[in-house]
This record gives sequence, structure tokens and C-alpha cells, in this order.
Amino acid sequence: MALDQITILGAGGMGTAMAVLLDRSGHRVRLWARRPEFVEQLARAGQNERYLPGIPLPGTIRFTSDLEEALQGSHLVIASVPSAFLRQTLKLASAVLPPGLPVVSVIKGIEQRSFARPSQIILEELGERPVSILSGPSHAEEIARGLPTSVVVAGTDGPLNRLVRDTFNTDRFRVYSNPDAIGVELGGALKNVIGVAAGICDGLGFGDNAKAGLLTRGLAEMTRFGSAMGARPATFLGLAGVGDLITTCYSPFGRNRAFGERVGRGETLAEIQASSPKVAEGVPTCLGVSELARERSVDMPITTALRQILFEGKSPGEAVSDLMDREPKDEWP
Repeated sequence: MALDQITILGAGGMGTAMAVLLDRSGHRVRLWARRPEFVEQLARAGQNERYLPGIPLPGTIRFTSDLEEALQGSHLVIASVPSAFLRQTLKLASAVLPPGLPVVSVIKGIEQRSFARPSQIILEELGERPVSILSGPSHAEEIARGLPTSVVVAGTDGPLNRLVRDTFNTDRFRVYSNPDAIGVELGGALKNVIGVAAGICDGLGFGDNAKAGLLTRGLAEMTRFGSAMGARPATFLGLAGVGDLITTCYSPFGRNRAFGERVGRGETLAEIQASSPKVAEGVPTCLGVSELARERSVDMPITTALRQILFEGKSPGEAVSDLMDREPKDEWP
């Protein structure tokens, strides 16, 4: 079923990939970006040279920096801006976004100061309305190229979840359902933290043994934290948990893994952020999650070590030594 109009807020890699995917399925798509000059560049180049180079953008996608134009007549909104800028974007959109218009979040992060998940921010800024989360192992580059991808939709609104499945499902993009919105959303955020740590392993030249151990124990941290926040542990064994974790930690497209690799090779947080426009969501998420874990007494040694590396000046080598030298314990408490 083709929707008359879908609006995507955010023209980064994932927002652009969503536009290509939905346009390919016959939906009418408007892609909004905040800066008019960036919108002009998209239209002129016929591709997103900044965030998704080499992927042709169909001429049927409409680009705009005008929120009122972007949302006019829309039947579905997809939120695809970095979590740090989501609240600001929604404050602007709230004046022109119709009441009750459903929103789907494809954002994988949490707000640093409030620790709010994207779906919570959407409801806070836009009021009560149907909200779903679409997450899983889904690099934008592969979605846009039409490579097979499987994801999961979660949320408390059953009709919207079914609409998302009907809207997004293709022979190359498969959508499963999961009622655990908290777990699906946290899985998408927490895997970025472990992704940065995995990149540090790569940058330090560690082998497969170290990386496999990191992913396994990282998944244990994700599950502990998610359970403390009300998520179902089984969710972290699914697409939004271990599935997304594997992709993030091994793919050459993974910006969090690539960010961590540069840290492992000796670059500082400030140096990397100054040299790249791409946002590594795992960096602010690490800070927020480690604070919340400390408040909730959740044991997260990998996340804590990463915070010490990124924000407290600890060397990656010293952090690894401290992790390996911890007191022996049972694998399962």
C-alpha cells in the first residue's frame, strides 16, 4: 500500500537511505534538511555527497528545508536526526505538525542530560500520538543499494506497527514486530557504545579473540542495563540487540567502529570530531549510559572504561589492562 505522502526529518545517511527505499516502493517522499544550502546541494548533485556518496537520488524525491512544506499533507513522519538535535528539531516542527500524525523513529541514541530515549522526546515535544521505533542491523549504505536487510518495529500502537510493516516491507527489506519498545530502542543505542569499543580493539591491533570476547561481554552489559530499565532480556538476542551489535562492530560502514579505531590509533576525541561531519552516536550515549548505570547500580565495566578513555584521559592500553586484570568471576551470576 503506497502512502500519499511520507516526510523524513533529517537528510543524513539513514534519512537519505529511507527516502530511497520508500521512493523505490512507490511512496511519495519529502526529505527535509535544516540548511537550505544543503538541500540545494542534494538537488543539484543528485546524491548525498556528504553522508551517502555514490547513491543516486531519484528525481521523484522532493527536498526541502521548509518544515511547513515538508509536513503538508503528510500521512507519516520518520524522525532521522541525531539524538542530540532531535528535541530542537521537534520544537520547530511542533508548530506545523498536525495533532495525531504518527511518527516512526530510526534514531539510535539517547539524550545526554535527560537520558530520554528518542520516542520519549517525540512524545514530550509533539504530544500524545502513535509512535513506533524501527531498528536493527541496517547500515544506510546497504539499504540504499537494495541489499537484503532485516529489521524490527516496536511500539505500543499495534495499528502503526502494522502500517510500518506494510509500508516498509519489500523483497529486500524485511520488517519483524516486537512489543518491547524499550528494549528495541535501547539496543539501538547501546550497541553504538560497544561499537566504539570494538573499533578501539581494531585500532590497537587486537585479534579475533579479543573482539569476540568484547562483543559477548558487551552484549551482557546491554542486557543488564536494558533489564534494569524495564526491557525484556530476550530482545537483546534479536535483531535490535545482537544483530545490530554484530553489524556495528564488524562492518567497514560502521561510523562508531571507525571512530573507535581512530581512538585506538592514538587520536583524541576532539581531533576526530573536528575532522569528520558524521556523528558517532556511541560517544554521547556512552556518557549518558554510564551515568545512569551508576545511578541504578548496573555493572558496566566496558562502558565505564570507554568513558574513561573518551572523557577522562585514560589510555586505551591502560583501560584494556584494567579490564583484563579484574577479579575472576562466574560468566553467569
